[in-house]
Amino acid sequence: MTSTTSNSPPRSDVSGFLNWGVFWLLVTIVGAGLFFSNGIEALLAAWQLPEYSHGPLIPVLSALLFLKQLREVPVVPGQKNDRWPGVAVVFFSIMLGLLGILSNIDDIVAYALILWVAGILLISWGWHTGRHFWPGVLHLVFMLPLPGVIYFKVTTSLQFMSSELGVWFLRLMDVPVFLDGNIIDLGILKLHVAEACSGLRYMFPIMSFSYIFATLYKGPAWHKVTLLLAAVPIAIVMNSFRIAVAGVIVQYYGVEWLDGFTHFFEGWVIFLACIVILFGLAWMMLWLHPEKPSLAQALDLDTDGLGTQLARVRFVYPSAALVTASAAMIAAAVALQALPERGTNAPDRDSFALFPRELDGWTQVGTREFLKPGVARKLGADDYHQVSFVKPGVDGRVNLFMAWYDDQSKGGVHSPEVCLPGSGWEIAWLERTDLTAAMASDVPFRVNRAIIQKGETRMMVFYWFQQKERRVAWDFAAKFWLMVDGVRTGRTDGALVRLTTPIQRNEPDAAAEARLMEVLKAIQKPLPRFIPLGS
Repeated sequence: MTSTTSNSPPRSDVSGFLNWGVFWLLVTIVGAGLFFSNGIEALLAAWQLPEYSHGPLIPVLSALLFLKQLREVPVVPGQKNDRWPGVAVVFFSIMLGLLGILSNIDDIVAYALILWVAGILLISWGWHTGRHFWPGVLHLVFMLPLPGVIYFKVTTSLQFMSSELGVWFLRLMDVPVFLDGNIIDLGILKLHVAEACSGLRYMFPIMSFSYIFATLYKGPAWHKVTLLLAAVPIAIVMNSFRIAVAGVIVQYYGVEWLDGFTHFFEGWVIFLACIVILFGLAWMMLWLHPEKPSLAQALDLDTDGLGTQLARVRFVYPSAALVTASAAMIAAAVALQALPERGTNAPDRDSFALFPRELDGWTQVGTREFLKPGVARKLGADDYHQVSFVKPGVDGRVNLFMAWYDDQSKGGVHSPEVCLPGSGWEIAWLERTDLTAAMASDVPFRVNRAIIQKGETRMMVFYWFQQKERRVAWDFAAKFWLMVDGVRTGRTDGALVRLTTPIQRNEPDAAAEARLMEVLKAIQKPLPRFIPLGS
């Protein structure tokens, strides 16, 4: 509610918009802009991508959400005794931001920026009042790019759901279609992963709006939860519908009509349709609302007085906590400028093109295999190598695939757990196993051991992530060590190594595993030339 004369601050506190409180607030904002600049640049770069193009809207919506909440808070200017928790949050954001800067992982710096916003709100309004503004701060998370590991795992799962539902729609309409992994075969056209999942790029902005709906909605808690969780199924169904319509167009009108439909329907049409569905869902839930309000009342869409709330920044008190936070931000920004340029520190290495063709009796068969341009672009490796080896008297070849990244801080290795199912392979069995003893290694040697299948074809796979001397099986652990190495040495390089062999008909799995173990041991001697170890 708006303030009254009885709780208006003394004249000395509101004599002008520019006072010492606002001055110190501006100082800490400038300091934060300098210190978190890497994170801000990462955000601006991510917002150029289709799946994060909604990013610039998020801070605006968070600010509106904050101002709407502020209307319920009376003006109580002056000294408060509960501002120091905000200083602690600001200091923690500085430490987290420094971790991101030293490890060359700009996304961590962006996450730290959100913590800084929370800290400033707690300092400006005190803990007792400021802690109630968490919905607007939490909403800022939607402007951040997801960590690559999480992004690929989540979107891959959603792609499969969307593809399967889209194919189900097509079969209902008697359109002949075949689904192979994440490849939708329409006979005269195949929609691969990139085309099949493009509608899911609107998952993130839709989730942002469903969060706003759930926060503003005035009603039972289960209504809020329904609105919050509705974003994912709505996006999946809409994308499945898009796939089905594309299939119908190809079936009855021809491939040449598909491009025009794609440009029209993959744009904001899907997004706007999802928002309309969210409004419709909220309207339907009003039938079960105990007070039977209108939709505008239930969603609290009144925007009157937001400008008045924005002007309340002039009541920010020049407290010791605010001065401390401002001084800390400026000191951190200055210290950051004094740090030597770190950059990435990728070691010298030989190109995979020089990898030996003979390995302890195993001989490369054929020439080096190259990925399709789109797949190579998706891989994003600085160097990769794919060859097959055979050995006289051994029935079955072994395929060796290696991908090297000079700098993984902006992306890096994609787990085969994501890539293989997207190519139509089903992971029938997967375990992380320790081969340290079998390899007589001085350091832990952990790999993923899997059996994949497509139709009647079965293959055994070994793969691991190489982080300097570490062989890491878990992709999240690989990202952790990436951060550690970035802080310690400035190295953010790394690699993926994968060995694959077919399991012959009536062949025991142990025989296929023995072939992989032979080649695995054979590549250890030359491997450090191409994937440097070091400290």
